[in-house]
Amino acid sequence: MSVSSKHQFNIQLEKPLSHRMLSGFIGLVLILTLVACQEAEQVQAVRTAPQVTVTQSVVKTIKKYEIFTGSTQAVESADIVARVAGRLESVEFKASTQVKKGDVLFKIEKEKYQAQRDSALAALQSSRASLALAETEVKRMEQASKNRAVSELDVDTARANRDVANATVRSAIASLAEAELTLSYTDVKSTIDGVVSRRLIDAGNLVGQSGPTMLTRVNTMQPIYVFFNVPESSILNFLDEASESRASRKEDYSTRVKSELERTKHPAFVERANETGFPHQGLINYIDNEVDKNTGTVEVRIKLENKDLKFFPGLFVRVKVPGADIEDAVLIKEVAIGSDLGGKYVLVVDSDNIVSLRYVTLGLPQEDGYVHVISGLEGNETYIVKGLLRARPGLPIKPKTEG
Repeated sequence: MSVSSKHQFNIQLEKPLSHRMLSGFIGLVLILTLVACQEAEQVQAVRTAPQVTVTQSVVKTIKKYEIFTGSTQAVESADIVARVAGRLESVEFKASTQVKKGDVLFKIEKEKYQAQRDSALAALQSSRASLALAETEVKRMEQASKNRAVSELDVDTARANRDVANATVRSAIASLAEAELTLSYTDVKSTIDGVVSRRLIDAGNLVGQSGPTMLTRVNTMQPIYVFFNVPESSILNFLDEASESRASRKEDYSTRVKSELERTKHPAFVERANETGFPHQGLINYIDNEVDKNTGTVEVRIKLENKDLKFFPGLFVRVKVPGADIEDAVLIKEVAIGSDLGGKYVLVVDSDNIVSLRYVTLGLPQEDGYVHVISGLEGNETYIVKGLLRARPGLPIKPKTEG
């Protein structure tokens, strides 16, 4: 091998070593550049940290509650019907107005029933005259019997005739009372206080021909009932939470329910379809004494005073029934809740104003826009309430306390 070939061989060995050294040098430069960029980004992030609004979580005692769907029903409802047959002469009310018990709502022709009443009255007068004559006959026969002018049979006959006449008078009195009652039915009256519906039959039509004819309906509006169905598990929880001592006693279901309702006057809150916040308060005054086998629920009733007449029968409503207390409950504003694939979260700010993400388990919404946090927060956190989209976990922010 020549000297030139040896020299070429050495050069070929040195080239790979130089390439590796160059690659390492370039990698080192890249790493230093990236670190410098990250430091610059962090400095820039601190300088351009977004301003967000923060507030503190709240810890206080709240109440459990459940929400149900119910419907309203009149405390009293009366179908006004024609109880006698005849032509409907007049309608004596305006639809959707307040009426009192005993107010005349319709009038049916009276002539036929007045004649029957007069006939019954005449029959009564005739029977009373016959009774007077029979009593006179008894006195005359008894006097004659003392003088032995008549037999005992004649006296007994006179007394029997008097008793028959007396019975006829009683029958005539009953017939007159029936005739007067029938005549009174020609004035169709309201049987309760309430608001009357529209007329279902116009004047001039025949009514009561083949039985009572429905004419209108009157519903009592103040107070009003709200009925709703509650799962049996909720009823059992109510009884247990209301009084564990009573639950341990040997009392039957109805006794326990009645005693608890009377003791606690358990409130309930109602809202209509166009309302929020359950502004109407009533009291639960009835819980059924058995579970519906088809639905597994128990019927419950609320009594509302309805002083402002915002409820009428047949409305669908929502019912909020409070339960036992939850002590040391953590509350945050509902607007601070975010959501991603991991679930519900809150952006918490530490003492260095660095943002961190906390996943939370939520309970029931509360008043004033707060929500109960079951887990995920301790109750001493500062969290972002406005500006969630400008904040990023791990980066700083400029906090502004909510006013």
